Amino acid sequence: MARLPRLTLPGLPHYVLQRGNNLQPIFADAQDYACMKDLLREMGRRFAVELHAYILLPNQLHLLATPETADILPHFMQAVGRSYVRGFNNRHGRSGTLWEGRYRGTVLEPQAWLLPAMVVLESQAVTQGLAARAVDYAFSSARHNAGAQVDGMLRLHRAYWSLGDTPFAREAAYAQLLDRGASEEVQEVVLQAALKGWVLGGDSFVQGLQQQTERRLTRQKAGRPVRGDAPIG
Repeated sequence: MARLPRLTLPGLPHYVLQRGNNLQPIFADAQDYACMKDLLREMGRRFAVELHAYILLPNQLHLLATPETADILPHFMQAVGRSYVRGFNNRHGRSGTLWEGRYRGTVLEPQAWLLPAMVVLESQAVTQGLAARAVDYAFSSARHNAGAQVDGMLRLHRAYWSLGDTPFAREAAYAQLLDRGASEEVQEVVLQAALKGWVLGGDSFVQGLQQQTERRLTRQKAGRPVRGDAPIG
């Protein structure tokens, strides 16, 4: 089946996934990770894209981001990708692209899916055996969102604020969610939605978005439907 065209909507969070070609490594050393973080910070400011969460894995990167305008997220990802590959190739004496193709992603209903998606994203280091706990992994936003350190390039989404009345309460509540992790079912739903371009949200959310585009927003009805409520654990 042909891949759906990517959907970008202003003011809504997007789960974005970019993988190495044939899942080859895209980071060779600590300087590469630092370079990618610098680019995300710089291009986020330049293109008015708010970053809520990220993880840099050896062969892929995942982002949770909200673009200010409808056309800005592709430009942001293109700028990050091209600049990173150019620097990576110069440093490591290689040529050609690193990426398997254009990035993939999906739009999230914030209240139902932002927190589950954050947990799925920041738990990828644990899922892939790179760390015992999400906050132990150095190349992600987990420590910031759990209150262990400050990362100035990140912006908390309003859905995160619903976790508590004070910063400490929110950070403690999120740290508990992160330690508990996401169920295999929720992980599968989030990652497959990002890979396939299916919108994650309840019926009313999806129907409202469907009025704005002719593009199909959910998978066809064969199989189990994606639910609007997203339990973690």
